[in-house]
Amino acid sequence: MSAPRKGMTRQEAVQRVLQGIGDDRQAYGEMLELLEKQFQATLRHQTGQLKVLAEQVVAAADLLDGRRRQRMSLATALLGPKPAMAQLFALLQADAQARAIADWEELEQMVVECKRLNTRNSQLLTEQYTTMQRVLHGEEHIYAPG
Repeated sequence: MSAPRKGMTRQEAVQRVLQGIGDDRQAYGEMLELLEKQFQATLRHQTGQLKVLAEQVVAAADLLDGRRRQRMSLATALLGPKPAMAQLFALLQADAQARAIADWEELEQMVVECKRLNTRNSQLLTEQYTTMQRVLHGEEHIYAPG
């Protein structure tokens, strides 16, 4: 196994990965709230609020992706190509390992829930857009001569 980065010990790299997981759990909690607010704003056709929320969601996603990339970079430096979090957690003592595994599983569930809410919001926005297009432009096949 190689050293993580210049000036960083293995222990510091592992600690940074664990801290990133904790930071992501908090950030995904905030993302869940943003996605729920986005859904409510979509239901109420609050376009101004939707724009603000979309910017916040994109900024939060960029931050989360940056931490994910850092986590993968550190894990690769520690474990080699194609690292698995289980391998990283195996480096920890039993109590820290159990806590890290629980935190990771919670984070994975939050990611799944955010994806579900994002899909829900996207479908609602698409349905509203389609409905507005029909209202504004009509449906050609309804009025076509027979």
